[in-house]
Amino acid sequence: MNLTIIFSIFMFSFFSLFFTGNKQLAQAKEVDFYQFSFKQFDGKDLKFSEFRGKVLLVVNTASKCGFTKQYSGLEKLYEKYKEDGLVVIAIPSADFGGQEFEKDEEIQHFCKYNFGVSFPVSKKEIVSGDNAHPFYKQARKTLGFGSAPKWNFHKYLINQNGKLVDFFNSTTTPQDEKLIAKIEELLAK
Repeated sequence: MNLTIIFSIFMFSFFSLFFTGNKQLAQAKEVDFYQFSFKQFDGKDLKFSEFRGKVLLVVNTASKCGFTKQYSGLEKLYEKYKEDGLVVIAIPSADFGGQEFEKDEEIQHFCKYNFGVSFPVSKKEIVSGDNAHPFYKQARKTLGFGSAPKWNFHKYLINQNGKLVDFFNSTTTPQDEKLIAKIEELLAK
């Protein structure tokens, strides 16, 4: 076979794969994250669609973690920006070190009485691995492998149009300048 033909076939295959991959990535970024819901401790659905038009900060939490004090910061953030359209949603999980209470009622009590949490808190969920809640699987698919939670208090931001736009690792506190700047930017739109 002629080298020119081989090179042409290679280039065609490369560009086909490249553009197909980008098309799939673009489609993944167009996912409406308002489609997801979690269960509340009382069994009712916590539907993200109920917050349509608001900015969502979704945080996987744990009551017995070194980062648990972030609950205070999350409550302050929620109180400061809720009138502007921010909703903080806690998703308790025992995925990392088993650092969550066994019963959902214990989690709710702990959050309310130790940190004054007034934002929505779901039932305990799986947030990592093959058995993760569909929200977390889609978040990883949308933002890439590195965006998946690696520990408790990992944060995702969803804009007013239901698009997942950013993530922040566990070490990013609720008062971090970059997180606040991103929230303010989204709220201003």
